[in-house]
Amino acid sequence: MQIVILKDASEVARYGADIFTSQLQRKAESVLGLATGSTPVALYQELIKRNQKGIVAFKETTTFNLDEYLGLSGEHPQSYRYFMNEQLFNHIDIDKDRTHVPPGDAKNPIIACQEYEAKIASAGGVDIQLLGIGRNGHIGFNEPSSGLTSRTRVKTLTRATIDDNARFFKEDEYQPHLSITMGIGTILDARKVVLLATGENKAEAVKAMVEGPLTAACPASALQLHKDAVIVIDMAAASQLKDIDFYLHIEAENQKLQAYLASL
Repeated sequence: MQIVILKDASEVARYGADIFTSQLQRKAESVLGLATGSTPVALYQELIKRNQKGIVAFKETTTFNLDEYLGLSGEHPQSYRYFMNEQLFNHIDIDKDRTHVPPGDAKNPIIACQEYEAKIASAGGVDIQLLGIGRNGHIGFNEPSSGLTSRTRVKTLTRATIDDNARFFKEDEYQPHLSITMGIGTILDARKVVLLATGENKAEAVKAMVEGPLTAACPASALQLHKDAVIVIDMAAASQLKDIDFYLHIEAENQKLQAYLASL
């Protein structure tokens, strides 16, 4: 697990965008795992700017989103398909037929989950998976107690997650309590994982993920098992880590190593 601590949310977004830009410049036909929520929006804005400037292209790219509310069609303003179209896909040169979001309106959600897993496998697996983290340590909609080898499935949302997401719904608007989400095992299959976290309200979850035990009580702690997981956080989100200077030193040494290897 590589820990990158930056000054603020804008630096986190740019650093994350740099990782995705590098991946796409190296492999135009990359398979990207994408996430919704407030944290990825700034990264998507960076990628849109770079796409419009010709720095990065998405014409050959395939994407798979982490999750979707069960019971919402892709046309619903609160669906994650709608979110992705508005925040990214409508503004870049991507073929929407190659963008995949779990079908919230599936007639048979169980079969839809199996089909989603099959589509990921058919695409060759995810090259790089973007994640956020919930205050309770969830990744995707994998809430505490989720199995660390779980696959795409229907998941009940916790009260904490429902309350956190309530701000996106009007008072009289239906808010789903169920979702379809990639499982933790599905996420860990990605060749690279990039998790972004900003703000003091994520500090406790970040500490549990990085320094706590590997446990289903903090689903994000499963990233300790991944061979190439990059955790990109701002100073506020890092505020509860035991020794911030240690992580800053390690990252500085890692940058020196990368520069040396690039010079060979």
